[in-house]
Amino acid sequence: MRINIIGFVILIGLVTSSCGAKKKMAEAQERFDSELAIANKQLGECGEELSKYMNRLAECEKEKERLQSSVKLTNEKLSLREEQIEDLKSQRSQQVEQIGDLTVLSKGANENIKETLSQLEGKDRYINLLQAAKTKVDSINLALAVNLKGVLSQGISDQDVDIQVDKTVVFVNISDKMLFYSGRSDITPRASEVLGKIAKIIESRPNLEVMVEGYTDNMPISSSCMKDNWDLSVKRATSVVRVLQQDYNIDPNRLIAAGRGEYNALASNETIEGRSANRRTRIIILPKLDQFYDLLNPEMAPK
Repeated sequence: MRINIIGFVILIGLVTSSCGAKKKMAEAQERFDSELAIANKQLGECGEELSKYMNRLAECEKEKERLQSSVKLTNEKLSLREEQIEDLKSQRSQQVEQIGDLTVLSKGANENIKETLSQLEGKDRYINLLQAAKTKVDSINLALAVNLKGVLSQGISDQDVDIQVDKTVVFVNISDKMLFYSGRSDITPRASEVLGKIAKIIESRPNLEVMVEGYTDNMPISSSCMKDNWDLSVKRATSVVRVLQQDYNIDPNRLIAAGRGEYNALASNETIEGRSANRRTRIIILPKLDQFYDLLNPEMAPK
């Protein structure tokens, strides 16, 4: 009986001891869970803080790149300013040199002013002489043109003869049908009438020279005595010159014969009317060249 009591006591001790261990274990587990929750919370907060620091770091990197770019641009501007300063210095040096040159030139110009004014006075006299000479030439040419028109208007069609005054010369354009046979340089009987009237005017002006120019259209011509329109225009001009010399006793020293061929046309050669206008002889009455150049010689001006 005593043995059973001891066993019972031992059993009760074991049970009591087991309950105490479980209670301690439950308490320990509760403390662990609480500490773990706190640690997880702290870890989350640390993660958020780390994310903020990472974002801040990225912003700092961008700001660094922006500042580096700004510094580079500032350096480039500074370099450009330095180049501009050097250019300005160079321009200033050139301007200083130019001012020095201008000073020298102005001194020389001042020294020459009196001489220039003196020369201008002489040139004024020469200019007045030229103006008077031009007025005289214009008056002579106008009178000459009026006389020619008056003489040639008697019995001659205006379409066959055209008289013009241009500067220092008088032009008389005569159609080829009045002077020549078609394609030939022989003078027609009708030509004597107009050439005789022109010869009287030329004879009354011994101080003038006479140039006879022959013109053709562009129609090709070739014969035993004429190779092309150049030959035809020259032969027609010499035929007129011979008539003036031989039939009307015009001094040959005053006569000039020239051929212009099919060039210097008055109208298009594409039409019959145009070709007719281009076939012409032009008699030019002009001052003798030596007398004309005398007008341009300052030595000839009156003192």
